[in-house]
Amino acid sequence: MDLHTITGYRYARSRGDLRLAAGERLVAGGTWFFSEPQVDASGIVDISEMGWPALEDLPDHGLRIGATCTIAELAALPVRPGWSAQPLFGACANALLASFKIWNVATVGGNICRSFAAASMVSLTAGLDGVAVIWCPDGTDRRIPVAEFVTGNGTNQLRDGEVLRAVDIPATAMQGHTAFRTIALADLGRSGAVVTGRHDHDGAMTIGVTAATPRPAVLRYPSPPSAARLHRDVSLLDGYYSDPLGAADWRRAVSAVLAEEIRTELLERVAP
Repeated sequence: MDLHTITGYRYARSRGDLRLAAGERLVAGGTWFFSEPQVDASGIVDISEMGWPALEDLPDHGLRIGATCTIAELAALPVRPGWSAQPLFGACANALLASFKIWNVATVGGNICRSFAAASMVSLTAGLDGVAVIWCPDGTDRRIPVAEFVTGNGTNQLRDGEVLRAVDIPATAMQGHTAFRTIALADLGRSGAVVTGRHDHDGAMTIGVTAATPRPAVLRYPSPPSAARLHRDVSLLDGYYSDPLGAADWRRAVSAVLAEEIRTELLERVAP
């Protein structure tokens, strides 16, 4: 896409470089930005040279995913003993409607900051209790759960001048068993519903619903719920919507079915 309004392009290499002039916009991979006209933008600030590590271990044995980590880097993370949740990375990466070429450019942070309903990295990080680490323009940081960061289809809680630095996944989530389901009306269509599940070592179960709702919906249970309770809770979630890729009642119904499949799968893994 030719962007005829763009008159400047620069790289950010320090926190100070992230201060934007009027009309400047941040890009990492830029796969969305360069795909359509950006009539309100006159400059680009590329953060791909900030030098942020793609993936880092946290002190609690969790994982930090840098905002500039590509989908390909995330999916290629070597298997780590004890990180039972790791298969969810590949499942969510494959749910992204994109070629392998896009995988090597598109970033985790960019996918989350676009905050589309079917953003697969939102599905991943919200389902794993990910916390967004945000750099503020005054030099401070703030943290907010990804499940709360996304407020609607294409909207989030980033304020003017703020930049997503990373997403932290706690060790408890990385050590849980996970399951994944997605459904679309076309073989190569955007997901109409994505459901993730996690069963932690303390018995807690987490079910996440995305794509079917404009913002993540996360259900938490101290112990696995009954089939009837889970069906009720998923069916009563707010925000199921209709668009050309699926009707609200279809999204509600299939989300409940997929959630029960996940509950059953997770319970079978720990059955004696």
